[in-house]
Formats: sequence, structure tokens, C-alpha cells
Amino acid sequence: MERKNFLKSLMIGAVSTSVLVEACKKDSTVTPTTTTTTTTDTTTGSSSSSGCSVIETETEGPYPTHSPASYVRSDITSDRTGYKMTVNITVNNSNNSCNALSGALVDIWHCDAEGNYSEYGGSGTQSTNYTSVHFLRGRQTTNSSGLVTFTSIFPGWYTGRATHIHVHIYNSAGTSLKVTQIAFPEGTGTALAAVAGYTKGLSGYTYNATDGVFSDGYTLELATVTGSTTAGFVLAISMSVPA
Repeated sequence: MERKNFLKSLMIGAVSTSVLVEACKKDSTVTPTTTTTTTTDTTTGSSSSSGCSVIETETEGPYPTHSPASYVRSDITSDRTGYKMTVNITVNNSNNSCNALSGALVDIWHCDAEGNYSEYGGSGTQSTNYTSVHFLRGRQTTNSSGLVTFTSIFPGWYTGRATHIHVHIYNSAGTSLKVTQIAFPEGTGTALAAVAGYTKGLSGYTYNATDGVFSDGYTLELATVTGSTTAGFVLAISMSVPA
């Protein structure tokens, strides 16, 4: 039984959740695996061991990109307004001593400042119809350092979810390696506090600890976010995947 659902079965007087929150929960529980590696300093000859934990698997829905190969681009902003954000994702291969994974395909997508996704809407959980546009979605290929970089805006939020970015990683042949999500640091002094939910603020915001996806742990999914509303923000995260 899925860990999240198992825990819920132990709760007394559990309250039913909305369709959107249910759709955003984990499809399955994946226990991160750890690969121990030994590295040697070529100058001193010393060796050290380091862990390489595979990032958690998360749900791809409910707003995955319909045709990700059609949006190979680094600037995914399109016509969306918001605080500029550079997204740096480094992908490592947990099956190869945690070395950088070059040639991997990385798709990302996230909501706009108002909490809306492109390619969806007009009914149900998103009333605004954006079915014919493709903002804030894109694909890049990792370089020799395992890095991809996107130009975007700081994501907004919507009911039931903390601010997040969806990520789907494939190998160079197009075989899926990992579907996951990126969480944002919270609290005083963070980028989230600086943006403060854009115009709608953070009233009613769902924090990571009670988010339907992140509530069972998000340490490996938590990005580092620096910058300001005037200079823009830079997000950085490393993801280890089995390739």
C-alpha cells in the first residue's frame, strides 16, 4: 500500500480532499536508493566517500505537457509576467558513481503567477482557458556537466499545492528515467516570502509540510533559491537518477 494512503488509513476522522489535491498526490512511493562512491584527489591522493541518493518520484499530473518534444527551448516565459527566475538543474547518474549525466532530456513545466497552467483550463479546477497556448513549458538537453538552464518566472500557487516545478527526465533515447517535482524554501527571508504569492498574497497558501505531494518528505527536492524581486531569482538543484 502506498505510504501516503497507508498513513491516511490510520487517521481518525479524516476529511475528504478535493479532486485537484488527489490528482497531485504521489502515484507511488519510491524509496530513494543510495550509491556509495569513492573519489580520489589527484593532487593529494586522498580518498573520500560520498552518498548519491536518487531523488523521489512524484506524480506527473494533473497538467503534464501534451507534446514535450515540441517545446525545445531554454526561455519558457512566453507572454507570462512575473519576477524573472533562472532555473539551473544538474542531473547525475546514480548508476555511474554519481557522475554528471550528459545528453539527458529534461522537461519542466509550472503554473504562472496566478496559478494557471498552459494547455489546460476552461472547466473543472482551472476556469481560465489556456488550452491553445504553451507558456512555462520547455525541454533542454544536459551538457557535459549534466546541467540544463531555463529562463522563466517565479511560479505562483494554487489551492492545495505549495509553489513547485514539475520535472521529467529521459535518457538520450527518450526512455523515462524520473518524474519528480521541485520544492521551494519557505519562511522569513526566502524568495517565497519576497514574492508573497504575487497579487493574491499567501492567504490560504498550502505549505510544503501539508502539501499533498511534499508532506511525506522533500529534502532531495528542495531547491536553493537566491536573488530578489528587483534583480530576479536563481534556482539551483541537483538530481540523481538511475540511468
